[in-house]
Amino acid sequence: MREACCLWLSATDRARLAALVADRNSPQKHVWRAQIVLLSADRLGTVAIMRRTGKAKASVWRWQARYLEAGVAGLWRDKTRPSRIPRLAGELIDRVVDRTLEPPPGEATHWTVRDMAAEIGISPASVQRIWVAHGLQPHRVRRLKLSTDPAFAAKLHDVVGLYVDPPAHAVVLSIDEKSQIQALDRTQPGLPMKKGRAGTMTHDYKRNGTTTLFAALNILDGSVIGQCMQRHRHQEFIRFLNRIERDVTAGKLIHVILDNYATHKHPKVRAWLARHDRWTFHYTPTSASWLNAVEGFFAKLTRRRLQRGVFHSLVDLQAAINRYLAEHNQRPKPFVWTGEPEAILAKVRRGHQTLETIH
Repeated sequence: MREACCLWLSATDRARLAALVADRNSPQKHVWRAQIVLLSADRLGTVAIMRRTGKAKASVWRWQARYLEAGVAGLWRDKTRPSRIPRLAGELIDRVVDRTLEPPPGEATHWTVRDMAAEIGISPASVQRIWVAHGLQPHRVRRLKLSTDPAFAAKLHDVVGLYVDPPAHAVVLSIDEKSQIQALDRTQPGLPMKKGRAGTMTHDYKRNGTTTLFAALNILDGSVIGQCMQRHRHQEFIRFLNRIERDVTAGKLIHVILDNYATHKHPKVRAWLARHDRWTFHYTPTSASWLNAVEGFFAKLTRRRLQRGVFHSLVDLQAAINRYLAEHNQRPKPFVWTGEPEAILAKVRRGHQTLETIH
């Protein structure tokens, strides 16, 4: 038989519990727990406490013991209880992970939660928890192409060196062109955003022509020199280089980072470069245009201005791009490179090793 429980309450605990019982806004489960402790401190027996609170003997004993273990704070929270659903066996979890890394049956290209649940014989929620725990996202895919340039390491160090430690008395420019920017007009106005509904945009459009944006990002201060042109041949590229030549202060050396697009290596472009001694071209490795800092500016331009834009004419599109450039140049931010070349080279080596094992 269980011995009678003897509780001693300090004045602080008694006042705290009494205030909780008297408060009409207190949760009822906290009220009867406090009553059990107060009545126990007043030397009432278990049967009397059961009559006063309307609780079973096991509940009275449980909260008497909880107060002795954890004090007043222990009365406010319940202990965590094990789930009624048994945990999945480790072998079953490993089977889900291994099966996810294999192609699905039939003509499907990737696994879905419900397909995997039906394959293994567990609930979709369990599959989702396993995927989250192991960082698996079969519904997503990233675009990736590894560079096969034999001089990848040398070009990488050359470009990163300009970002991290630019030469003194020189301007470092990241140059590229964003071609085939479409002036798209929608067939109907979109509905505005409101609570519970996103803004809308029609799926069809009217195309009013295209333009090409030539841009040069100044690494040191983040400003951008931009110019819209109809085409992106070597003639337009030389015209853009002449504009930069006029805009950059005389006497400063100009180091240009650009990709391996054929326009950038045209014989007439090389001849122009030979006539301008202060210019030096630094080419990124093949299939590695992500090294070109201006690509980040193009991505931001697309997200912030072009993707949801409505342009009634080609002139309207070019004016919007020019306004965005002017707004950007009012608050430019210097470009900061944070990647370590050796870490990049290690990732590229691992990627090539993986491709060799697959193929």
